[in-house]
Amino acid sequence: MKRFSFHTFFVSALILLLAPELFAADQSGEAISGLALGSGIGIGIAAAGGGVGMGRMVASALDAVGRNPGAAGQIQTPMIIGLALIESLVIYALAITFLLQNKI
Repeated sequence: MKRFSFHTFFVSALILLLAPELFAADQSGEAISGLALGSGIGIGIAAAGGGVGMGRMVASALDAVGRNPGAAGQIQTPMIIGLALIESLVIYALAITFLLQNKI
């Protein structure tokens, strides 16, 4: 089983590396509109996922503070760090979207 998964991974990586050369085509109107649509959908999914993740984190932190108000200081710092890490993923998606939009 391990050998099969290694071979599957190797073949998949090889296909992904060779795909641009094998399927190269000129940039038509469909390709450009697909790039714009894909980048918009990508940032939308990233923002939605980040919003859901942040909401769940804050809800859990507030629930924990409600159960034990004395631990608010110990809960707040990791929560803020976690929120910053979640937001950084959304910002990375935004940067990738800008890079894709520059290709249009």
